[in-house]
Amino acid sequence: MPEPSADMDEEGFSGDDEALRNYLGVSNFGKKSKEANVEAQIDQSRRKPTDIAEKRNTNGSIDSDNDKSEDDEGSEDDDDDDDDDEDEDEFPVSHELLVKTHERAVTTVTVDPSGTRMITGSSDCTMKLHDFASWTPTTVRAFKSVDPTATKHSGNNETHPVHQVAFNPLSPSQVLVITALPQAKIFTRDGEMETQFVKGDMYLRDMHNTKGHISEISAGTWHPTDPSQCVTAGTDSTLRIWDVNHQRSQKDVIVHKSRAAGSAGRTRMTTVVWGSPKQGGNNLLVSAAIDGSLVIWSGNGPFHRPAGEIRKAHYEGTWTGGLDISPDGRLIVTRGGDNRIKLWDTRKFKEPLNTVTHQSTMLRYPTTNIRFSPTGSNIITGSEEGSLHILNPATLKAELVTPVTPNSPLITVLWHEKLNQIVTGSANAETHVLYNPNLSMGGAKLVMSKAPKRRHIDDDPNLTMDLSQGISGESIITPGAGRAPPGSFAARHPTVGLTYSGKSRDPRRPHIPQTTPFAKNNPDEKHIMQNIPLSSMRDEDPREALLKYADKAKNDPMFTNAWKETQPKTIYAELSDDEDDDEAPEKKKQKT
Repeated sequence: MPEPSADMDEEGFSGDDEALRNYLGVSNFGKKSKEANVEAQIDQSRRKPTDIAEKRNTNGSIDSDNDKSEDDEGSEDDDDDDDDDEDEDEFPVSHELLVKTHERAVTTVTVDPSGTRMITGSSDCTMKLHDFASWTPTTVRAFKSVDPTATKHSGNNETHPVHQVAFNPLSPSQVLVITALPQAKIFTRDGEMETQFVKGDMYLRDMHNTKGHISEISAGTWHPTDPSQCVTAGTDSTLRIWDVNHQRSQKDVIVHKSRAAGSAGRTRMTTVVWGSPKQGGNNLLVSAAIDGSLVIWSGNGPFHRPAGEIRKAHYEGTWTGGLDISPDGRLIVTRGGDNRIKLWDTRKFKEPLNTVTHQSTMLRYPTTNIRFSPTGSNIITGSEEGSLHILNPATLKAELVTPVTPNSPLITVLWHEKLNQIVTGSANAETHVLYNPNLSMGGAKLVMSKAPKRRHIDDDPNLTMDLSQGISGESIITPGAGRAPPGSFAARHPTVGLTYSGKSRDPRRPHIPQTTPFAKNNPDEKHIMQNIPLSSMRDEDPREALLKYADKAKNDPMFTNAWKETQPKTIYAELSDDEDDDEAPEKKKQKT
C-alpha cells in the first residue's frame, strides 16, 4: 500500500483539494443522509393554547341536570395555566395531525388494532385507506379511494353514503362496511370486496322468514370473541347476526317488536354494540331504536326474548346514534337526538344513573357517536360547535373541552388503545389525529418524527397527479372524457353512469370521442389517401359507388362479353289496361 505523501493532511486531502473545499465551504461531497429535527417538527404540530378551564365553565352545551350550581369562577390566571398543563399531560390532546382527503363530512373512522392503518368513511360515498408508515410530515394522503357501492355489472349505479366502517378486532384483515343499502359488505384491509351479504325478500311480512335485511342498514359491529361473526342493525326492525363464511343467509335474526302507538310492531333500529367480556364483564348485545327504546340481549343467545328493555330511554321519534359499553361491561352510555346523554347500569337496568344535556347533531349526521376510553375511565364525544368533550363517567361532567374544528360539528370520535391517540372526523371533511408525545406511541407521533419528504412536482395534484384520485383532470385533457354529442342520451343525462368525480363506473365502457381541432381535420389525411389502398371508401356511400358502374356494366360487360352479339333480347308481355277481364283464366277471375 503506498504511503501518503507529505503534502496530504490527516483526512487524506491534498493541498489542491483543501483549497477547493475551503472555496466551496463544504466538508464532504456526495449524497447526504436525511436528518430530521424531531423536536422541532413535533413542536410545529402543537395545538394553539386555549383557556380550557374558561371554556369548560362558559360552554352551555353540557350542564348537569342533577347539579347546575356554579362554583367559584374567580380563579387566578396562574391556576388556569396549571390546570391546562395538567389536562394536556393527562389526555393525548396537546398535538394534532390534520388529514384532509375527503370532500364532504367524515362520518366514520376506524383504526386496526396494531395502529398502522386507518380507514375513513364519508358522505361523499367513498372510503379512504391511509397507512401511517408511508406518511411523512409533508405527504399526508390516502393511498387508495374505494366506492363501496360500485359494481362492475352496470355503469348506471347509484352511490350511497358510508355509515360505518369497522376493523375486525380479532382478524384485522377484514373490514365491515355499512352503507345506506340493505346489504352489508366485508372488505379486505387493502380495499377489495370479499363478501356481500344477501338481501331479504321485501314481500314477506314475517321478518323471521327473510334471509337478510329488506331496507337500509344503519349500523353494525363485530363479535368480541368470534372473528367470523358480525351483527347489523336495520331499519326493518331487526338485528341480524352473520357468518362471514356464509353470505347467502344470516345465522340468527332478532326481531324487535315496538310497543309505540301506531307502529304496527315495527320500528327502525338506529345503532348496535356488542360488549366485550375481556375485563370480566358479561357478553351483551345492546341496541337502540327510533321509538326511544333501549334493549339488551345476551351475547351468547338465545335471542328469543331480551334480557332487559327500557321503553322510553330517549324521546320517541328521535334518532339515538351514540351507544357504547364500558370495557368491564357494567355501564352503558347513550347519546340521543333529544339533546341528552344518559348513563345506565346493566345490573340495575331501569333508570339512568346520570343525565346531562348535550346539543345533538343526529338530524344532520345520524352517525354521531359517543365512546368509552380504552380503560373505561373517561367518555369522549363531539359537539355541534366542533369541540371534543372528555367526560367523567361517574358524573358525566366535562373534564376537558377542547376545540378541534370550530364552527363545524364533530361527528365521530375514536380513542385507540395501543396508540393512545384520539381520532376525530368533522363535518368540514377533516380528520384530526390528537396525540401527546409523552403519552402516545406510533401513529401521528411516528409520522412527525420522520424527515419531511423533499417537495417534488409530482406532490402537487394540480400539476400532475394525486395518488388518491388518480390522474388530475385539470392537467391532462383526455379525449372522450368531456361533453357528449348534442341530442344524445348522455347529453340529456350527463350524470348517469358516472361517479361523483365524473369518471365512468364501468371501466369497460369506452368514452365518446371528444370534438377537438384534430378530429375535424386529420393532418395525415393526404398521406393515408396516397399510401393506403381503398382508404377513400370510408367516406363514400356504398349505393352511389355501385350505381356509378351501371352504365359501364351494360355497355361493356366483363363476364358476358362473348355472348354480347348472339344473346337474345328479353321480350316481356305487355298487358293493356283496356284488356277484358273475361280473357283471364277462371281461377284468376275476381269473385263477386
